Amino acid sequence: MTAISTAFGIVTRDIPTSVAFYRLLGLDISEPTEDPHHSAALPGGGRLMWDTEELMRQIKPTWQPPSGGPRLGLAIGLASPDEVDAVYTRVVAAGNAGAAAPWDAFWGQRYAQVVDPDGVIVDLFADLP
Repeated sequence: MTAISTAFGIVTRDIPTSVAFYRLLGLDISEPTEDPHHSAALPGGGRLMWDTEELMRQIKPTWQPPSGGPRLGLAIGLASPDEVDAVYTRVVAAGNAGAAAPWDAFWGQRYAQVVDPDGVIVDLFADLP
């Protein structure tokens, strides 16, 4: 068996708000419609998808948002350590939470963490020179 594609799904309270956050990270995402599902192609292949909490309850009426931890782990690779700093600053300046300010990690990357509107921690990273 060979996987032919990869997709990551986020269950969100509000697709337009979540999409706006991911645009701040530099992803090219089309404007969402009123549809309870939205998706975008990711650089390098794969897709990022959003479904509303209401859609999840239509699919499974007993669905509840997870508690006690993040909904998903995501990491966005950037072209340079300076971009990690710039994206972190842009996202936090737009009113989103920062989980960890940029730092030089012992494993050889510039790293930072921001929090999306649904509480998902998104790692930002770039290889150090």
